[in-house]
Amino acid sequence: MDYNNLRSINCKQGAVRRVHFNIDGMYCITCGSDKTIKLWNPHNNLFLKTYSGHGNEVLDACGSCDSSQLLSGGADKTVILWDVATGKPLRRLRVHVSNVSCVKFNEESSLAFSGSIDNSVMIWDLRAFNFQPVQTLKDAKDSITSLHVSDYEIITGSLDCKIRRYDIRAGSLFTDFIGEPVICASLTRDGQCFIVSTTKNNIMLFDKSTGELLNEYSGHSIGDFYIENASDRKDRYILSGSVDGSVYCWDLIGCKIVNKLKHEGNYAVHSLHVHPTSNFLITATQTSVHLWGEKPLDDE
Repeated sequence: MDYNNLRSINCKQGAVRRVHFNIDGMYCITCGSDKTIKLWNPHNNLFLKTYSGHGNEVLDACGSCDSSQLLSGGADKTVILWDVATGKPLRRLRVHVSNVSCVKFNEESSLAFSGSIDNSVMIWDLRAFNFQPVQTLKDAKDSITSLHVSDYEIITGSLDCKIRRYDIRAGSLFTDFIGEPVICASLTRDGQCFIVSTTKNNIMLFDKSTGELLNEYSGHSIGDFYIENASDRKDRYILSGSVDGSVYCWDLIGCKIVNKLKHEGNYAVHSLHVHPTSNFLITATQTSVHLWGEKPLDDE
């Protein structure tokens, strides 16, 4: 995990709440406290477009399977579907009664999913001209902090200390009690394990099918921040941001810290996303995003 800071970009959109690569990793999407979403090519330090339309901070955004649309959610309780090329909103979905904390497309980008501080996950049919959700999942007893969607599963993490896995094929709900409020829950690349960050300043690795605790990782600190975790592209390392300005990298099997990616200024690293196909990592601190990788980039 020998990564170097290849480039830092001041996004000029207030605090960057979340940063994500698009599906092929060519572009990244940043969510700002100034109510905007911005699209970048971080590899070439190229700003592409601003998307304005939210009434409050944008808390999460993601790209569709063909990168033609964006989906965003914010503190204005609204989910917005955007056309990437024109920058115009295609659909505004206002049913949540509190902040929309996380949004996702399904694999075909025909459905949108939104998790909220109102304890619910709503599912929206983007092919139908309908401004009401086709289904609402109300099992959580506290805020939804994480949301993941595959071809047959919906996985949610909540401050009620539980990970819920909805098996669409079987019509079943499986619940794992973590014991601490779930700040962030992600999946390993092979889809076999949960990576769970809690308020206890630790990260736990669970087997998805059995719920067995496989490993624990510690050394970082999350403070009062929402801080993301992930596994690297080959499931060799567990990654997490920290309030001390570093990304901590643990060996997945040995649980030892193998590297710390230190950011200038020692500001909290709260958002990170691993490139889908190459050895790159993008992180967010305050108003900036940072591209990390193994090899220096060619100058433009």
